[in-house]
Amino acid sequence: MLENPVKGKIGEQKYKTSITWRQGEFITDEPEKLGGQDLGPDPYTLLLSSLVGCTLATLRMYIDHKGLSISEIEVEANLYFKIVQQEPITYIERRIIIQEEADPQILERLLQIAENCPISKILKGKVNVLTEFKG
Repeated sequence: MLENPVKGKIGEQKYKTSITWRQGEFITDEPEKLGGQDLGPDPYTLLLSSLVGCTLATLRMYIDHKGLSISEIEVEANLYFKIVQQEPITYIERRIIIQEEADPQILERLLQIAENCPISKILKGKVNVLTEFKG
């Protein structure tokens, strides 16, 4: 559990929220086509950003620990929905881009490491969201 919860507020400006954590703050919003002003990332973008950030940090830790000569890593992620047997299923595609030539065995190991980053595990696992009103 986080030491302090992530908090958010929304006022009267349609869809613009303020999110705070520890000592930081950022804005989220919806795209203009959905009635927002696109002042910040939307919830789907934030979810994908968590996966991208976690993947990059996890890969960097492994690369540094093993002393591999990989100077830069990029990760792209996107999601889409498919209807399977009349139920919506969410798919996330993640691509890892490394410019340096690398041994195929190292690349395979990096894929395994990416699959085991903490956010990947959360997204693939069973998540229960418990919601209550606080007065």
